[in-house]
Amino acid sequence: MSIASQTRMIDELTEEAATALAAKRHFKAEALAHKAMLLAHEDADFERMALAIPTLREARVYRLDAAMKIGTLLVVDVPFEDDVTIEPGCYLLQPPLVGAHARRLRLMAVSREINAVVLCREPVIRLGLVPFVALGTGATVRTKMKLPADLENPDLEWYTTALEALGEAAAELDPAMNARKRVNALLPRVDAIPEHAGLNQFLEESCREAAEARANDKKS
Repeated sequence: MSIASQTRMIDELTEEAATALAAKRHFKAEALAHKAMLLAHEDADFERMALAIPTLREARVYRLDAAMKIGTLLVVDVPFEDDVTIEPGCYLLQPPLVGAHARRLRLMAVSREINAVVLCREPVIRLGLVPFVALGTGATVRTKMKLPADLENPDLEWYTTALEALGEAAAELDPAMNARKRVNALLPRVDAIPEHAGLNQFLEESCREAAEARANDKKS
């Protein structure tokens, strides 16, 4: 495919994603915007990456909000098969399940267009903290949380705080890293914690900065 054809495809996908979002077809919007962003990344077209991300972010935040509105936290600690029933809502996977199980469950929920958020905690460590882990394609993000009032029945406030902490941990990059390298580092981290609005925003800002730097390089 020629560069012009790929660029046209990216623009069409971005426009279709925005149209789907306006029609409240959030899962379609997310899939189209995600594809547009990845294709633009292949071309190092940071400007078009940045154009796709707002739709992607909004679709993902909708999924998070819809899951939170269910108002319950489902704790899962037993293995599951691909035909498992997934209800809308928030899921906390805990030992013996691991981060790979959480990613698998999240991807299954998205493929079935179910509004679900999935986090995974690891065993409590000696310091009395609860580690959380999130896996993306090529990235592992970890953070630690204080114990909730009831570890057997944690509440949504603690769960939401853990999601925010994971996003903040994912955004911790070397300040000296140039924008292009930052984009490359952030992509798999956003893949690990896609529902974190601030992390998506950081990726968008980094794309715009990388686009500006590339334009300046061409001028010089």
